[in-house]
Amino acid sequence: MNDSFAAVALYAGLNAFLLVILSINAGIRRSGATIQPGTFGEGALTRAIRAHGNFIENAPLALLLLVALALTNTAALPIHVLGATFTFGRVVQAIGMMRAKHPNVIRFIGNVLTWLVLLGGGGLCVMRFLEAAGLS
Repeated sequence: MNDSFAAVALYAGLNAFLLVILSINAGIRRSGATIQPGTFGEGALTRAIRAHGNFIENAPLALLLLVALALTNTAALPIHVLGATFTFGRVVQAIGMMRAKHPNVIRFIGNVLTWLVLLGGGGLCVMRFLEAAGLS
């Protein structure tokens, strides 16, 4: 396995752990809820479900971008930068999401880091396409 694929494996694994943590958190809060999920009034449960959902909305594409970059022979360093930034951003966003006060700066920072990774990774993937097509 080359260094680029090893980097992808690292961030896929770390984000899998984060998904399990967010899933368990939401599950524990669901089991202790006095109301049905999806209804208003159970703030901690709603925040746990949203933290889990926000992760699921972003992780597949971010990890797919890392795989695409590895497949196009991108060096390991940019993959590490994108993967570490994404993972850190998702942890920070989840912490911010679990806070009772919204909006909050922690959640905002996590979201911005995620958007930067999606934009940077997407841009690199487009550049790789243009290189392969001889258009750059």
